[in-house]
Amino acid sequence: MNHNIQFTLSYQGGAAERHEIDFYDVSKALIGFQRSLALTAHLFANDEIITKAPYLKGAKVVALPPEEGSWKITAGVILTGLYALGTAPNNTPVGHLVYSLYDYVVSESLGFHVDYNKSLGQAYEEAEKAKVDLPIIKQHKADSLIEKCSVAISDMHRPICKTKTANKASVISSFDNRRLPLTAEFTQETFDYIHEEFIEDTPVVIKGRVSSYNSNNYRGRIYVATEGRPVTFELAKSIRTEYVLKLIIASLSATTHKDYDNEWIDIYCKAYRHTSRSGQLKEYTIIQVSHEVIQG
Repeated sequence: MNHNIQFTLSYQGGAAERHEIDFYDVSKALIGFQRSLALTAHLFANDEIITKAPYLKGAKVVALPPEEGSWKITAGVILTGLYALGTAPNNTPVGHLVYSLYDYVVSESLGFHVDYNKSLGQAYEEAEKAKVDLPIIKQHKADSLIEKCSVAISDMHRPICKTKTANKASVISSFDNRRLPLTAEFTQETFDYIHEEFIEDTPVVIKGRVSSYNSNNYRGRIYVATEGRPVTFELAKSIRTEYVLKLIIASLSATTHKDYDNEWIDIYCKAYRHTSRSGQLKEYTIIQVSHEVIQG
C-alpha cells in the first residue's frame, strides 16, 4: 500500500545501542508516537482537532516492520480521504505538508521555533504549482494541536527520562524520495522543558499579535517581535473581562486575516514570564491587556 509519508522514530544511546530498551517505557512512547501522528493527520485531512486517536477519520497510521539490528519503528501515514477529494496521493506535495505540520507541532512543543509561514507556506506553494487542491491549515489550528499533543510528545521521552535505556531519540520523515528530520530531537533537556517551569517575580511589558485563542480555557499564543516567535499565554482570572476579550479577539481576527494595517492588531500586555530551568521562555501569564502602550 502507498503511504503519503513515513515517520521513523529512532532511539540512540544507552541500552538502545545494544538493541535493548525497556518494554513498558517504549510501549508508552509508541502510543504517544501514534497519537501525535493521528491527531496531526486528522487535522490535515479534516481541518478539525480531535482529542482521541481512535476518532481518526480520513487517514490511517500503520506500523511497518522494524529494522533488524536497531531500535527504531516506522509509521506510515495514509490519507485515505484524498481519494474522495479526487486528489491523487502520489507525486503531490502532500508528504511535505504533513511533515511540515508535524514538525511544527513537535518542535514547538519542545522549545524549538519553526517559522509557520516559511515551512507550511513553502509546502502550500508546491501544492499550488502542482495544481493540487488541499485544505489549508491555519496557524491558530496548528497552535491548538500543540496543546492536544503535549502528553503524547512527553510520553515519547519515556525511554530517555524514566529507565534511561536510551539517551536521545529522533524522528525522520520519508516522502517523495526525500528524507527530512524533525527540527527537534528528544532529550532529557527537552523533557525538562515540557515539565519544569519557573515563574519570574517581576512582570514585563510586551507588545504582540494574537495568533490563536481558546475561549474555553483563556489560553492562546501571541507573536512577540522581540522574541521572534509566538509564545503561549494564559489570561489571569482577574482580567477575564468583556473588554479584554474583545481586544484579544480583535487582534486574533486581524492576525488571521493578515490585516497588518488594522489598528487593533497589536495589543500591549503586562505579564509574568514562565521559563525553563535554562531560562528559555515557555509562556506568559498576562495580568493586563491594553490597546495603548503600558508603562513598565
